[in-house]
Amino acid sequence: MPNETGMGLRERKKLATWQVIRGAALRLIDQHDFDSVSLDEIAAAAGVSRTTLFNYFASKEAIVLDPAPQDPELWRLLMAQRPEQEALWASLQAVHLGYLATFSDRLVTQKRLMAESPTLADSSREHAARFKSEVRQWVAGRTPPDGEVHAELAVNTAEAAVATAYILWRPDDGFDHLMELAQLCFEQVGRGFVNP
Repeated sequence: MPNETGMGLRERKKLATWQVIRGAALRLIDQHDFDSVSLDEIAAAAGVSRTTLFNYFASKEAIVLDPAPQDPELWRLLMAQRPEQEALWASLQAVHLGYLATFSDRLVTQKRLMAESPTLADSSREHAARFKSEVRQWVAGRTPPDGEVHAELAVNTAEAAVATAYILWRPDDGFDHLMELAQLCFEQVGRGFVNP
């Protein structure tokens, strides 16, 4: 798993600042609500200038929803660890569930916030685009020329399995329940819909 030990001092400082800003934002939003907390208040609580905040995050929505800086390294590692001969569906399941597991510290808060804020809910879809794009590229690299339909269907279905679990999940039930629902969705798709 990616960690901070391989980072240089500059990278560790940047990550620490990123984490301080996000932590301050989540605390303020938890105390008040998303729409009423300003970027200036977040910057002040994090002990940084507004300019510094914008060096790390493009918007208030990004502070809550952007993947952590080490996330791309993590999902690339999850993909790289899948055996080449493994069935595509099994690989997609392992990658999606492995990546979902890294959200245990923030997804409960994120879902509650998105339920409370239409602004946040509307912008949430665009922040998953990078992960989805890289999954598609990875799958394309494992797919023979005549397997394009199978690959695209598998990628879209894996996304739907995670999305279905997320829709059904209530944050009050805890993050482990989301993982159980996601596993159940993948298993159901693996069995097909003829015999649910």
